[in-house]
Amino acid sequence: MSNDPAAWVPDRAAGAKEAPAGLRALTPQQWRSGAAAWLGWTFDGLDMHLYTLVAAPFVMQLLGASSTTDPRVGHYGSLIQGAFLLGWALGGGFFGRIGDRLGRARALSLTILTYAAFTGLSFFAQAWWHLLIFRFLAALGIGGEWAVGASLLSETWPRRWRPWIAAVLQTGVNVGILGAGLANFVLAAAPPRYLFLVGVLPALLVFWIRRAVPEPAEWREAKAAARQNEPRVRDLFKGEVKRVTFWVIVVCGVSLTAHWAFMFWHQQHLRNLPEVLEWTHTEKNKLASAAMYLVIGSSILGNFFAAWVARFIGYRATIIWMFLAYFLVLCGAYHAPREHAAILWWLPSIGFCQGAFALFTMYLPPLFPTLLRTTGAGFCYNIGRVIAAFGTVFFGLFSKVGDHRAALFYAGFLFLPAAAAACFLPRARD
Repeated sequence: MSNDPAAWVPDRAAGAKEAPAGLRALTPQQWRSGAAAWLGWTFDGLDMHLYTLVAAPFVMQLLGASSTTDPRVGHYGSLIQGAFLLGWALGGGFFGRIGDRLGRARALSLTILTYAAFTGLSFFAQAWWHLLIFRFLAALGIGGEWAVGASLLSETWPRRWRPWIAAVLQTGVNVGILGAGLANFVLAAAPPRYLFLVGVLPALLVFWIRRAVPEPAEWREAKAAARQNEPRVRDLFKGEVKRVTFWVIVVCGVSLTAHWAFMFWHQQHLRNLPEVLEWTHTEKNKLASAAMYLVIGSSILGNFFAAWVARFIGYRATIIWMFLAYFLVLCGAYHAPREHAAILWWLPSIGFCQGAFALFTMYLPPLFPTLLRTTGAGFCYNIGRVIAAFGTVFFGLFSKVGDHRAALFYAGFLFLPAAAAACFLPRARD
């Protein structure tokens, strides 16, 4: 691989073989793998965001605090979210390795069972550290599902469909998040812990995946050819793969820190605005759900916009420009104090810029060799969660009691170095 940051990276995934002319030419296996990955990502998004919707009131109850403005609520709430992001990172590497060694479909089933079981168990938390442990363990499965699902599709779907399938996959996450918002709306009058019972539903998907989704032919062939000489994790840091590994870690680590600071703190900021503090618990829940719908609904449009632009200027350039836009809208929204009605007008623009992350699903896996694909994509993308975990807690330090605007404003500036580092990512020929 050339040291030129603009060098092309050969596409090694089986899906790189030229595509059939239309959707009708896709095989049943391709449709089933697409459905399995999309449903896995949908429930991934559901379980991922249940906590952010009820973090403040649930942590308040677990601490025995009298108000969500109690400094302990923000402190322990951010620790729990940090543990979740840390588990997400470790799960990406752990289940990524399982996906390379045991197969994509098997690993996909294990990830879904993991995050469904421990999200449901969060209902039984009696102390803040109970919830921290359950969220950490649920995140192992959520982090692993990303790499396994992305690799499954990169090895089964044709190359020409990849930008669109990336958008569709990310839309699955968005639909799951909207489902979490809907569940929160329906259960608005119930105690916060009841929302986590909704997270058990994904476990039912596993039975269908194990019966209907075979392992990709490329993985089976690579497995047979490797025999006892399969690559190890340390091979990510050797030879031509080393440079890819480094820059993907940098870009993901910085951008995801900013992104997750927004996804967590914007909910807490809304709930603690002066005019909202006097609202009832039910009214606050409905506001949080409305905000999530605005962000995620516009994010779906951003996914397909990013896919469309990427077909003309490539993945890398699209990611760079959307990171710059993300920086601008975050600064615009939070550079000055605003009431909740004014903030709601900014949220669709912020959500639209999140389409940049949809491109990572099909861009990253083909950069790595077949038997390092889920390990590489899972490790490099999700190691950003470790940085984001500390970043969520760090930016919380900028918050005044009940006011998280400064945390959101300063987090936006991280998209500038993320965009700069993305210039050194390789261009995949797609």
